[in-house]
Amino acid sequence: MIFELFEDMVKMVFIVFCLHVVFRTYVRLRQPAWSMALERRRLATLLVLVLAVLAIKVTEDVLGGESGPIDKAILFFIHDHVSPAWTATFRAITLSGSASVLTPGIAAVTAILLLRRHRHEAFLLAASALLASGLVYVVKTWVGRARPALWPSEWYSGSSFPSGHTLAVAATAAALALAVIRLRPAFGRWAIGAALAWTVLVALSRLVLGVHWPTDVLAAACIGAAIPLVLSLALAFRHDGSNRSTH
Repeated sequence: MIFELFEDMVKMVFIVFCLHVVFRTYVRLRQPAWSMALERRRLATLLVLVLAVLAIKVTEDVLGGESGPIDKAILFFIHDHVSPAWTATFRAITLSGSASVLTPGIAAVTAILLLRRHRHEAFLLAASALLASGLVYVVKTWVGRARPALWPSEWYSGSSFPSGHTLAVAATAAALALAVIRLRPAFGRWAIGAALAWTVLVALSRLVLGVHWPTDVLAAACIGAAIPLVLSLALAFRHDGSNRSTH
């Protein structure tokens, strides 16, 4: 198992490297106006590629039925080592990723950003939330994975893959972190740390409650975080391209 995991990691690193080379070559030859934006956002571009490749790999394993034994082992480990006294806490954490909390929260923050004339950040947050919601519906319908039934747990509608709570929180948290980095760079590290903590806690809460498989939350976190990153890169490339064309 360890050898297979190492082999998969090597393959993914190689794929990311190749995709990055191909994209840089494309930009240099076909879209030179994007070159400056790509250089300034090299880390973000690499992160998007890593998240995309990891999400595709996990999805492939789920569709192929290869993740079952690992998923079950992790869920049983969490169930055996997390005290029932923490259940109420994790229910509260998982509530922060529900539509009833996120929807009004995102609407309020978007409105505030618009009132302060931060249109870029408002668009990034609202568009990330909408895309996340749409992707959750499409992928859940496409995959149709059954939820875990390893012990009695709360009932949730819809299929298991990917975790809607985790994907929505990852997209929202990443979009907010990018907004903070753009508006208040000095607080960028704190924003990234808070985004990671919120996403991890919500993902863990779904496992503690026994309503998702580990691969559900892993793929969801990757997809969710990638959405605002891709949107941010697209806006940056478009902005640089338009500036080049006007000079």
